Amino acid sequence: MSHTLALCIDAPMQSWGLRSRGVVRDTAMEPTKSGIVGLLAAASGVARDDSKRIAALAALRLGVRVDREGLLERDFQTTQNVPTTAGTGHRTVVSERYYLADALFLVLMEGPRDVLAGLASAVAAPRWPLFFGRRAFVPAQPLFKTLASTSLDEMVREYPWLEHSQRAASAAGDQQRVELRTVIDCPADDPRAEPRHDVPLSFSDGARRYGQRTVAVDEVPLTATMIPAEESRCS
Repeated sequence: MSHTLALCIDAPMQSWGLRSRGVVRDTAMEPTKSGIVGLLAAASGVARDDSKRIAALAALRLGVRVDREGLLERDFQTTQNVPTTAGTGHRTVVSERYYLADALFLVLMEGPRDVLAGLASAVAAPRWPLFFGRRAFVPAQPLFKTLASTSLDEMVREYPWLEHSQRAASAAGDQQRVELRTVIDCPADDPRAEPRHDVPLSFSDGARRYGQRTVAVDEVPLTATMIPAEESRCS
């Protein structure tokens, strides 16, 4: 029987880097697998160089439902007196850093119940601080939503929308409701399969390595039954 853990990823600012190198730090438009695995590893107290436990987390099937698309923003950061690579002086470095503002995601992890139950406990009482891509981007709400004996594919179509009360009330009376974008792990031979190079193999300092997965990018309709009572909303 499939079991799925539902998490609420909600914060004023989030950054999910995919190809961050040098002075340009990008963000994906939804949480990456490396970002979610890193988040769960921090909650569980898994060390960066514990490749075996990181691989176990990365083996869980990941699905993301975009309950609110964020705005892509960019800021500049200036660092002075940075030593040159030749060691002959110092320089000023200007970097571009991208982040998502006002985004809201339902993140689903599918796997063995005992593993997911341990993760649910970990995010409720994390061993190390949790943040979404940068230390300043902390969660706005508790992450844990539910752990159920339901498949990921079923939960992504049926789980209550996480949107806040005003937008949910507006959508409840709208006959032309939006559809919610989804990004879900899928087999490589799925006709919809797209590659993502974000499976963590090692988080060790100076030796970070990533592998590839395939995902299906799709949409699910926002139905009336997914618009919940006010008290059950995430934000």
